[in-house]
Amino acid sequence: MPDVITLGELIIDFVSTQEDVSLKDAPGFAKAPGGAPANVAVGVVRLGRSAGFVGKVGDDPFGHFLADVVKTAGVDISNMSYSGEARTALALIAVRSDGSKDLFFYRNPGADMTLGPDDFSDDYIKSAKAFHFGSISLIDESPREATLHAVSVARESGLLISYDPNYRPTLWPSEDEARARMPSVIEHCDLVKISEEEFEVVTGTDDFEKGCADVLAAGPKLVIVSMGEKGCFYKSAGGSGQIPPFQVDVAETIGAGDGFTAAVLVQLLDEVDAGAQLAAIPNDKIESILRFANAVGALTCTQVGAIPALPTREEAERFLSLK
Repeated sequence: MPDVITLGELIIDFVSTQEDVSLKDAPGFAKAPGGAPANVAVGVVRLGRSAGFVGKVGDDPFGHFLADVVKTAGVDISNMSYSGEARTALALIAVRSDGSKDLFFYRNPGADMTLGPDDFSDDYIKSAKAFHFGSISLIDESPREATLHAVSVARESGLLISYDPNYRPTLWPSEDEARARMPSVIEHCDLVKISEEEFEVVTGTDDFEKGCADVLAAGPKLVIVSMGEKGCFYKSAGGSGQIPPFQVDVAETIGAGDGFTAAVLVQLLDEVDAGAQLAAIPNDKIESILRFANAVGALTCTQVGAIPALPTREEAERFLSLK
């Protein structure tokens, strides 16, 4: 059974073929598989661990394309399902050279919004070592119920629980609702990874030390802030620090944060398998893990497309050996 199970959205990204233009002015779009939890699952497999994905796509050409891509990448999709009522969700993305993105979603509803607790097996969740999810599946009632159920099963089974709150303003009914709901699951998690752009929405402050301390006080053992070209910041019971980035020629930044998260999960599981307690992992080991994760994130930026760009463990280790 998979070491890591991720749950959430698997969608089609249509990425502008020209950089630094608005969605309105984009001359065309290239089709690519998308969805952060699915990207993380593929990243885990590329880094040498087994992974499974729980989610729902449409019983349509795009849904079957996505299933083929993820399965071909080595991810178990035995608990992924198809909706005959809703179509696979689409995201149109205009990318900019500074790493920012304009997003517009076709999702009314998307198949991922129809995921429910009956669409997957509790025993499947229990069989894993780690469970990872994001916040997109917390927006709508049915996937929220499914997510909270899976988190509860994972918690009762002693899995390492990882959470990446991913704020997409156009998907939430309001910013106030996002600010209330996104932090509401933090107390059930062991690891929380927050991007710098979303940090204030999730924590209510732009002060990393204070915000991360508040997250740790809720229950997690480790909180990480991904900062793109500035590296990452972390805080645990043993202290905090900032890990510098690696400089690379950037082709595209889509999926870099998901590759980073996959790398953290794989490395933490290596430590847990060796007998370590997450709360007791020393700072020097955490910083080594995050240096590896920064390398994976950087390598993901060197190619176009999230899933095709995710590196293998050998590629990441070779990259690090040259630094």
